[in-house]
Amino acid sequence: MDVMNVRRLIPAAALAGAVALGATALTACSGAAVGTGGGKDGKVGVTASFYPLQFLAEQIGKDHVKVDVLTRPGVEPHDLEITPRQTGQLGEADVVLYLKSLQPAVDKAVAQSGVKNIVDAATLTELEAHGSSGHDHGAEEAHAEGEGHDHDHDHGHGEGARDPHVWLDPVKYAEIAKGVGASLEKADPDHAADYRKNTDELVGKLTALDTEFKDGLKNTTSRTFITTHSAFGYLAERYGLDQEGISGVDPESEPSPARMKDLQAVARKDNVTTVFFEALASDKTAKTLATDTGLRTDVLDPLEGITDKSQGADYFEVMRSNLKNLQKALGAK
Repeated sequence: MDVMNVRRLIPAAALAGAVALGATALTACSGAAVGTGGGKDGKVGVTASFYPLQFLAEQIGKDHVKVDVLTRPGVEPHDLEITPRQTGQLGEADVVLYLKSLQPAVDKAVAQSGVKNIVDAATLTELEAHGSSGHDHGAEEAHAEGEGHDHDHDHGHGEGARDPHVWLDPVKYAEIAKGVGASLEKADPDHAADYRKNTDELVGKLTALDTEFKDGLKNTTSRTFITTHSAFGYLAERYGLDQEGISGVDPESEPSPARMKDLQAVARKDNVTTVFFEALASDKTAKTLATDTGLRTDVLDPLEGITDKSQGADYFEVMRSNLKNLQKALGAK
């Protein structure tokens, strides 16, 4: 599969250990605006960089936390910009959850925040490269940061690229959930038992979701799906599928004529029926390819945010919609 333009992503270094805070420190912080952490009414103030981490914090923390998110619904996470004021507000958080190098602006703000309880989700599971073996993640904005190919410091180019979309694999998402739960336990030891219980319940639901995907995609007519947004490398690998991306990670970028020709050949060879696009991005390239090849179009949601256009109200509902759409496209039996 051709290597395409993707944003440069650098794998996270080490996870900054979550430090236990006393009750006084936890209740002293404040802040209500989006992107502002700080607990109120004795709650732990958690700031999450984008929806998948916000969802974990809410599911695990429940009534013990106040969760704010830096990326508003409908905003493309990679392109997020943060104001100096938001950076200052971020420093009021008790716990910060982010995925290093997915959002450069967040990385900078977190580094300037001075927050002690910083949790980098990329250190809670193993990030993998999804290169030219049918799981091409592309080459996310390679021009942004030189052309190095260090496997330990290169998130987004060629065979050494590390794919950040780990939340689309329920198994890896469960690993991150465990790490988030452990960090909340350390930050708020008085409620450690509740965090542990909530984490176990969430992991159980994710395990059940994994089983649904395994069973639902076990027998299909085709194993290949085409998508504008190459965010599904982990999902494809987990369930034995082949992801073919039109434009790499950026669903708005224009594919080359050669790439479109290659995909037409793939569609014929692998009995592809559907070209997927995401609800929040243009479907122009998907419709162009579908028209040229006589294929259908449908939605496969990368779950970077939830809006009224999403096919579900939360992570689980959207993932089950993704499963249903994949089953239909792949001819599940």
